[in-house]
Amino acid sequence: MPEVKANLTGPLSLPDGSELVLRVMPLPADVNGNGDIFGGWLMAQVDLAGAVLPSRIAKGRIATVAVNQFVFKQPVSVGDLVSFYARVERIGTTSITVHVEVLAERNPANLQVVRVTNANLTYVAIDNEGKPRPIPKP
Repeated sequence: MPEVKANLTGPLSLPDGSELVLRVMPLPADVNGNGDIFGGWLMAQVDLAGAVLPSRIAKGRIATVAVNQFVFKQPVSVGDLVSFYARVERIGTTSITVHVEVLAERNPANLQVVRVTNANLTYVAIDNEGKPRPIPKP
């Protein structure tokens, strides 16, 4: 994958067509005993970010039904600006699979952008009773 260069506001999309869906800075309360950000905190943020595009496409309520892959590449630290980029991999009858790339901007004096995580998640469109429903046609 090509290296990503960020300007002062960071890129709005990646070369693979993924778009920026969430940007957040972890807090000291989010660290584990080693001083790194909890993996569970990062997983929750990935789930939130991954739901953005499926919510738009499904035009309504969705639920996470699977985390198909989750890879931690590097730790996230307090002070990192963490950006989440998503792209739709597949749209089925009731489900949407999304790929999420997570990049961290660190050391503002000598800016470095690193890939910290990537994941594939599947969401299903649901009705008011929580039952799967068809995804509307575009």
